[in-house]
Amino acid sequence: MLEKLLVANRGEIACRIFRTARRLGVATAAVYSEADARAMHVEQADEAFLIGPAPAQESYLCIDRIIEAALRAKAQAVHPGYGFLSENPRFAERCVAAGLIFVGPPAAAMRAMGSKAEAKALMARAGAPVVPGYHGAAMDMGALRAAAERIGVPLLIKAASGGGGRGMRLVQRLDEFESAVASAAREALSSFGDSRLLIEKFLPRARHIELQIFADAQGHCVAFPERDCSMQRRHQKILEETPACGLSEAVRRTLRETAVAAAQAVGYLGAGTVEFLVKDESCYFLEMNTRLQVEHPVTEMIAGQDLVEWQLRVACGASLPLTQEALTARGCAMEARICSEDPARGFLPAVGVIEYLRTPCESAAVRVDIGVRRGDQVTQHYDSLLAKLIVWGEDRARALRRLRRALDEFELAGIATNLDFLRALARDEGFARGAYDTEYVERHAEELIARGAPAPEEEIVVTAAGAAIWLAEARRRSLADARETQDPWSPWAVSDGWRFGGCGRSTAEFEVDGRRCPVGLSPLAGGGEGAGRFFRGASDAPERLAFRLDIGEQPLSHIVAAEQEGERLQLWIDGVKRAAAIVKSAGGFIVILSGRNHALVFCDPLGAPAQAEGRGTQLRAPLPARVSRIAARPAERVRKGTPVIVLEAMKMEISLAAPCDGEIDAIYCAEGELVAEDAILASLTPTPQCEPGGSRSTAAPLDRGPPGPQPKGLQFE
Repeated sequence: MLEKLLVANRGEIACRIFRTARRLGVATAAVYSEADARAMHVEQADEAFLIGPAPAQESYLCIDRIIEAALRAKAQAVHPGYGFLSENPRFAERCVAAGLIFVGPPAAAMRAMGSKAEAKALMARAGAPVVPGYHGAAMDMGALRAAAERIGVPLLIKAASGGGGRGMRLVQRLDEFESAVASAAREALSSFGDSRLLIEKFLPRARHIELQIFADAQGHCVAFPERDCSMQRRHQKILEETPACGLSEAVRRTLRETAVAAAQAVGYLGAGTVEFLVKDESCYFLEMNTRLQVEHPVTEMIAGQDLVEWQLRVACGASLPLTQEALTARGCAMEARICSEDPARGFLPAVGVIEYLRTPCESAAVRVDIGVRRGDQVTQHYDSLLAKLIVWGEDRARALRRLRRALDEFELAGIATNLDFLRALARDEGFARGAYDTEYVERHAEELIARGAPAPEEEIVVTAAGAAIWLAEARRRSLADARETQDPWSPWAVSDGWRFGGCGRSTAEFEVDGRRCPVGLSPLAGGGEGAGRFFRGASDAPERLAFRLDIGEQPLSHIVAAEQEGERLQLWIDGVKRAAAIVKSAGGFIVILSGRNHALVFCDPLGAPAQAEGRGTQLRAPLPARVSRIAARPAERVRKGTPVIVLEAMKMEISLAAPCDGEIDAIYCAEGELVAEDAILASLTPTPQCEPGGSRSTAAPLDRGPPGPQPKGLQFE
């Protein structure tokens, strides 16, 4: 076994590899960019080496600096993780030339299978069915256009190297083709350092099925049960499960045999994933990922194996720990990818500080792979993946129940995430039946997003939490003022609502998730009407309250008791106990209930109403980003929906389109410039009878978004 390992990656995958290395007694070294100086993976490694500025091209994609760091660390091996340089054969060769073990396949196998184009050609020659397309070497627009016309729309443009949906575009009309090619090539170059592309016929309503294979230097190769990765948005997986439900045994056998044959054909070594499209009973080879996949934990959960340990042992020359016959799997496992993105804005990536984080308790059936902590800054420089939630069950139904519960227990505040969307997806009837394909999420996106709205009973709990916070703040202010007087024990300093002839009543107004909510509050002295029975001790401390709550025009009052310990709030509403987390935010508070975030703002009844800022003719940056391309010039006339500025952030390309027909007044940025969130990038004068609607942004992981209806204010090219 190795003595020391350097991980040439960051985030959750680096932390996950370190976990196995520590268990095996292997010392670890990390690399980091200037933006990651205080990142979680840096803290978890035994030592860490700075390799450059924040942009990946100058740090995590810089081979020379990573090799230098490995040599300085006196590491014996380099693990590339996934993404970045993990499928770069030059990196593998440079590691070997420097006397380092590359934890991955040999460069020759990587070249044969790491390039989607070459892999398809190889598999086609071997007689395996492949999706019709163009996998040639010519990358000029003429050759690509001719291939597209021959294949016909709809079609997919893909990066020839790498994966994860980066550099992928869906083309529905040929007049979109050239701009899609240019965008995909830019994204592929940024993500993988390789702008080569291929073209495939798009197969509607197919399933994305993949097999984890493992091979050693002795010629052994095994295949694990298949994973279904069809739940995707923008061609990126968000929820995976194994085994795939509803496949016939004949299809499973074909997938296994083809996957093993693909690995043996190129003398493969280590972990790899062979991906297929399955439509009805037909299987089509897609590609082979010559690395460890993001979703490898679901395979580990059902097989009871550590695939990173397998990688390290095989890289050192050992045989596979198990033969195909000895490899057993039981139950079902599912993985949900938690990302910093806003589904309501077309899954636009989000940046900011993680103000609060609480993950489900881990067990043999619940696992959390995470690369961030409370207080960490999520920047625009890298992928939006924050964590992976993996669950196991004796069968699919029990795995699904555990997934739903664990998602409800996952709490995160400070940045937008897809957690509510994942909760809706986990409770979706189509997913529960296993009746889904690669377009399912796109077809049901609006419906799934709408399901994220709180139920009426949740609004009552959130409002009660807000009332408890409001009263607690009022009581603390009263006690603080009393301490500054000459008579801190004066009965007039007690804010328990006591009055001659009855209980005092206050009115307040909250804004809950953007909706105004007037309330009436009557503190109950001593936990009146029995509310005090919910407390373990005295109920006159600032952290313990009891009150009557009237909400808006509702005819019924609610008796509420509240007890706060730090950021956790216990509520008893009419005798029903609920728990919430309370997190201070810039504009008020975040109330987290069953994992769902609710924005709570205390309204000032004497304050002036907020004035909407006129932005109708301005294009603003929706998040910190780099200006990738300026597609229009001052004085140029543009039509509504025409791309004006193209931004790049979090491995995505975001196109800001003209909100109306008009003439460009000015461009306030330059290509390559880093811009702040909300920065004005361009302005235009609308033509007569044009109603400006503000800037529109198109988000694509350096890929296309869904072709269906988009949320207001966002448009995908």
